[in-house]
Amino acid sequence: MPTSLHDRIRNFVDAHFTAETAFLAELVKVPSDNPSGDCAAHAHRAQELLTALGLEVEVHVVPDALVRANGMISATNLLVRQRFGSGGPTIALNAHGDVVPPGQGWTHDPYAADVVINAQHGAEMFGRGVAVSKSDFATYTYSLLALRELHAGGVALNGAIELHLTYDEEAGGDIGPRWLLEQGLSKPDLALSAGFSYAVTTAHNGCLHLEVIVHGRQGHAAMPESGIDALAATTQILSMLYASREGMKAHRSQTFGISHPTLNIGLIEGGINTNVVPDRVTFRLDRRIIPEETPAQVEADLRAQIETFAATLPSTRIEIRRTLLALPLVKLPGAERLTESLQKHGEHFFGVAIAEHGVPLYTDARHYTAFGIPTVLYGAGPRTLAEANGHAADEKLRLEDLRRATATVASMLADLLGATD
Repeated sequence: MPTSLHDRIRNFVDAHFTAETAFLAELVKVPSDNPSGDCAAHAHRAQELLTALGLEVEVHVVPDALVRANGMISATNLLVRQRFGSGGPTIALNAHGDVVPPGQGWTHDPYAADVVINAQHGAEMFGRGVAVSKSDFATYTYSLLALRELHAGGVALNGAIELHLTYDEEAGGDIGPRWLLEQGLSKPDLALSAGFSYAVTTAHNGCLHLEVIVHGRQGHAAMPESGIDALAATTQILSMLYASREGMKAHRSQTFGISHPTLNIGLIEGGINTNVVPDRVTFRLDRRIIPEETPAQVEADLRAQIETFAATLPSTRIEIRRTLLALPLVKLPGAERLTESLQKHGEHFFGVAIAEHGVPLYTDARHYTAFGIPTVLYGAGPRTLAEANGHAADEKLRLEDLRRATATVASMLADLLGATD
């Protein structure tokens, strides 16, 4: 890319950065917690803000029955399309507006979008979702606006940019990106999903959630032998599962940034009263799947492990139900076009080498690769989720990262759309 285009993109971002920061603040101020998953108000506010910027916004409301089946109250997908010239690739930019609830421990109002000057990092904005991933509503929107400015100024571009702004990532993404693709509303050639600034993510773990119900029989606590204690049986199953975690450490991933499979039990409930032998206990487990594993085999093996062990417990019956299966993100041919361009332009604007890595999380990016669309993750944020306090109290974003990431993404898009002076 000619130096003059870098300069023009940088100048546009700098000139509009106050507006971009205000745009992000407005998104942070509207709650979109998932659960409960009532995100229609946030989508409406985002539509208003995008329209005010001169963008045409398609509003795709997900049918109520499908929303409820995915454990949410409302879900609206926003789609913005911008065509430049003729031919060229269609590139989708996907970020999610739903966020985890704030939880406890905040020193800032999670919906105030407070900006504080940090002596080391400059201005930082605080708020739930400011880094994951309302920040990339702003990154991608202002990257698109930068391309419009270039094109209006005589820069030849050929291709299309689409913004896919969705609201169910925290519930699995099935009625966000996956729904848009299944409905045939978008057929991009390449996709970029929300991420952080100092590395391009090209692979991530998959995730399996299983719900296990352990059945026993009620009995009086004064005569425990009169019942079948579901909690006692559950305790033994959990001990077996916890013991199995050590063996997972030997199965190392070859993807930089990803270590090994993991297993966590995150929820347990059951019993009737203190003086009653519990007749039913339910627990839910999270099994992370590294890219080298086969998800179907992981699930089959884990089910067999639990069922085989439970069969040794007298008079105990179990049920196992899958509640989530998120596939790993793997690199598809063509993804290197995104990665190499982001690394080149990211190094220009950040002044440091931009790495390529994998992460142990799972994201909406996997839905694009499931449709054969080469996809990577990149956006505004620090080096790690922990630095941003993502999914934790006092979530924050360094605003300088937002500025530089916007210029990086805009330059990548200009690159892939064949920008010439």
